[in-house]
Amino acid sequence: MSNIRVRFAPSPTGPLHIGGVRTALYNYLFAKKHGGTFLLRIEDTDQGRYVPGAEDYIIESLKWCGILPDEGQGIGGPFAPYRQSERKEIYQKHALELVSNGSAYYAFDTPDELDAKRQSEAAAGNHNFKYDHISRRAMKNALTLPAHEVQHRLATGEDYVIRLKVPENETVMFTDLIRGEVSFQTGELDDKVLMKSDGMPTYHLANIVDDHLMKITHVIRGEEWLPSTGHHVLLYRAFGWEAIMPKFSHLPLILKPDGKGKLSKRDGAKFGMPVFPLAWKAESEEDSFDGFREFGFLPQAVINFLAFLGWNPGTEQEIFSLAELCEAFSLEKISKGGARFDYDKAKWYNQQYLHAAADSDLAAQIKPLAEAKGYQVSDEYLAKVCHLMKGRATFLSDLVVQASYLFGDVQSFDNENIVKRWKPESHPNFEALAVLMESTEPFDAPTLEERVKNLMTERSLKPGEVMPLLRIALAGTMQGPGVYEMMVVLGRQRTVARLRRAFDYFDTLNP
Repeated sequence: MSNIRVRFAPSPTGPLHIGGVRTALYNYLFAKKHGGTFLLRIEDTDQGRYVPGAEDYIIESLKWCGILPDEGQGIGGPFAPYRQSERKEIYQKHALELVSNGSAYYAFDTPDELDAKRQSEAAAGNHNFKYDHISRRAMKNALTLPAHEVQHRLATGEDYVIRLKVPENETVMFTDLIRGEVSFQTGELDDKVLMKSDGMPTYHLANIVDDHLMKITHVIRGEEWLPSTGHHVLLYRAFGWEAIMPKFSHLPLILKPDGKGKLSKRDGAKFGMPVFPLAWKAESEEDSFDGFREFGFLPQAVINFLAFLGWNPGTEQEIFSLAELCEAFSLEKISKGGARFDYDKAKWYNQQYLHAAADSDLAAQIKPLAEAKGYQVSDEYLAKVCHLMKGRATFLSDLVVQASYLFGDVQSFDNENIVKRWKPESHPNFEALAVLMESTEPFDAPTLEERVKNLMTERSLKPGEVMPLLRIALAGTMQGPGVYEMMVVLGRQRTVARLRRAFDYFDTLNP
């Protein structure tokens, strides 16, 4: 394949759902696999649903994920503008072309008249009224009105829409690269509105015109658009573009964690997990949420996880860099069935990427979190904390929250275990350990371990009598990284001071 051009064309009607990110990712991977172009187009023709800030959110989300468009809104390119609201004249010209060649027509029915028609049809038992090749014969449009009346209505500025004239008794067919042959009977299709009364195009017209003018070769989009594709093929035919229309691929749904139904925007709150890439702040708390970034995910982990929601390379490999995904990706290996959103698997991916990440990279990412909690430490110290903690972390935030004792004094101790293990006569042995720390040189984990073991042998102490209490003294808890590694990160002075302060506290519990 050559000159591959694909597009991600979201609508700025709210924050970008994680399913939209997957669509962008698959388009990106396909383009890069074949040396093609990945384009970002903003489809904002539905001005009534436009949400301020949504376009910026989309662009920031793609940047955070590392799915960078080659061309499009915010970047530029040979087919600008890439925001549909700035292309109205182009769509109007093409809509009139369809009217001229008989593929579309003016319709003057008012919203109230359409509502009345729906109600009368419902009263007669037809609850699925649609404006089609049958019902249009009784409606107020250029196919039923005399030509002179149509011209008069247009000349006097009466409101109208332009509708697609769906042919009767035909079969519309196309090949979906994921689903195979798909067909529609035109009797099932309504006469879609192409141009609204406010002069804005609908998705159907703008989508087709832009994909053609921007030379899109493959349309990779969500399954929810499959029912509309019959209309889109008819539009390509109406323009005379059917022979060069893009190839279609409709992606499977992302399902709820329990596999029952499509993952929705509300499922994040319901299941206690992110379903958006980034945080979104709305006027109401109910409509505000944190995203994968704020939950503490690395973007590389999110991308790896999303890639496997509907696609599989057919091998045992699960960890892929973005470059490796580009190399391995193919539309043929996308499944037809829905993919369950397995949040535990997402966390597993994040753990793998945290474990493998460079300490300095992690330190740069957690620095704002540490500063927000009032921790003033150097980048070098943060890197040491990351090295110590990342093997136990699931989220970036764990590197700060679970390591609070490395940034400040221990705030609370595991009193239950102290009472079980500490004896008044223990203090001299543990003071000897503190003295040992003061003189151990070099102050590194292997040397500390060797010296402590020697002391335990000399004093006939068992590891179970010493190590848990040392851990509690340093971290306040029985959980945590290696004792000697903690000492090295804390440094000699803080380690010794912390041990002595803790041992004095232990005495108060078991006097």
